[in-house]
Amino acid sequence: MHCPLPHISSSSATAVSASFDLKPAKRRGSYNCGRCGLPKKGHVCQVSPDGITTSASTPTSTPAAAITQTSSSAARPPNPHSARQSYSHLRRALDFDDIDIRRDSPELDIGGYDNPFPGRDPDPDSEIVSGGLLVRCLWEILRRLPPAGLMVAGCVCKRWRETTKRLWRAAEELRLLVPPKARLGFIGSVLQKCPSLTRLSLKVKSDVDATMLACIAFSCPKLESMEISTSDAAVNRITGDELGRFVADKCCLVSLKMEGCSNLGSFVLSSSSLSTLWLSDLYSLSKTVLNCPNLKEISLEFARQENDTTDLITLVDGMGRSCPRLQNIHIASIRLSHAVVLSLTAANLRGLRMLSLVLGSEITDASVAAIASSYSGLELLDLSGSSITDSGIGMICNVFQNTLSSLLLALCPNITSSGIQFATAQLPLLELMDCGMTICDLDSQNSPSEESGDNQPPNTLKSKLHLMYQKLIIKHSRLKKLSLWGCSGLEALCLSCPELNDLNLNSCKNLHPEKLLLQCPSLQNVHASGCEELLIGAIKSQVSDGLASVENHFPCKRLADGSKRVRAPSCLSQQSDDDKKRRRMVGRQSCNVLLD
Repeated sequence: MHCPLPHISSSSATAVSASFDLKPAKRRGSYNCGRCGLPKKGHVCQVSPDGITTSASTPTSTPAAAITQTSSSAARPPNPHSARQSYSHLRRALDFDDIDIRRDSPELDIGGYDNPFPGRDPDPDSEIVSGGLLVRCLWEILRRLPPAGLMVAGCVCKRWRETTKRLWRAAEELRLLVPPKARLGFIGSVLQKCPSLTRLSLKVKSDVDATMLACIAFSCPKLESMEISTSDAAVNRITGDELGRFVADKCCLVSLKMEGCSNLGSFVLSSSSLSTLWLSDLYSLSKTVLNCPNLKEISLEFARQENDTTDLITLVDGMGRSCPRLQNIHIASIRLSHAVVLSLTAANLRGLRMLSLVLGSEITDASVAAIASSYSGLELLDLSGSSITDSGIGMICNVFQNTLSSLLLALCPNITSSGIQFATAQLPLLELMDCGMTICDLDSQNSPSEESGDNQPPNTLKSKLHLMYQKLIIKHSRLKKLSLWGCSGLEALCLSCPELNDLNLNSCKNLHPEKLLLQCPSLQNVHASGCEELLIGAIKSQVSDGLASVENHFPCKRLADGSKRVRAPSCLSQQSDDDKKRRRMVGRQSCNVLLD
């Protein structure tokens, strides 16, 4: 026998059935309401948790509303993001933004990344890209990556790719290492990303030719500075004509530095903007024309080969006539002579401040006199590898007493410790001095002729023995760097230089530890490679004692009864803030004894 069922009105049945039909299973991250199935955006749900409609003005309106909601829900297309659910989970795995928080954004592109600034690039100061990270923070992180790492970072996601593109477009300086087997397309692909590039530095481990130069000229229209350095295995095949065309086409080029220029042969450089020119490994230049009226710094280093046929006299003469604004000149060649110096002094370069003539064994004291008579305002003078003597140093001290701050006289065998002491005493503005390989012992100077020493005159032997054992005493208030590398004839050394921070004693083999005195409280680096163990120990002990002597001590005060002296705390001291900072900085300094 069947029990009678309670009577259910059609409206209630429709509402209940509709409510059960409208309650789908909850899905994580759905756009629709879990009760009625309508979109969440701007929606107030009319269905209570138990499936009964909560708001019904009339019995007849509720079923209509329920039917309308059902039909609209049934007619709705499926969630477009359900097909990309796995992709969304992938983004979460990479620590990107939570998808559920960002799904109500009205601007959503095809790839699933929102663009809060449609039609233009996002603002780097306000946009958040991933994990709460601002674009400006991501920008600062990515800009510190090398080019290869930056290209890999662009493959992470679309937002990172857009940030890297903006970073490439905004880059003004690029330092790139070109591997040995890299093709030209690698350099071209990198340079084309940087339309605003103005400074380019290439470390090339493969061959360099005119094709690479043309690629740089085409990809970098705003280039102002270019530096190409080559490894030992790389070959620079650029000729003088190709280099001249490159310089003539780049109207904005200000600085050009290139290594391995052994295949130039000859060159004609014409530029009104070029101010710095460095060329190294030059060899047998047949013709050299420099039509650069604004050139201020030039460095020409020639290969050390005896068969070099470069006419340095003609080169220097033309350089002086066509480059009247030169301030810094550096020429390194074994063919430098007194005639070249006379040609340089005849140019009358009034703005010359730094002169470096290296490896010129034919440069003598007469050359020093010519330089001193023509250029009395030099701030740096480098005559390393010359044949000047202590008399030449005397002329330097008489003329450049009020201007010279850097003096380099390495590899000058005719200079003694007396000349070095005289230079430090007469040049009060001196901050850098290099005297490497000047004070050498008899064995290192004349090792091949040791067997013929018995046949030499007695006066010659006495003079050489006198030069073998030399003492050096330097007291200077402004000297910061002193180099005595290779001074194997130095026996005793006494330095009293409060500003000295770098000392080079490499290969000072005969320096006695008990005859070493270092009174240099600012000393930071001491190079002692090739020295005896006892000398290294003496250097370390004197350096540590010097730091202990300038330690930050508190002032001592007596107690009230006058029985005992104690250290007063810093709050009771009367020192100024500047004195405290200065003492604190001195206390933090440490000296490194470098043995490599």
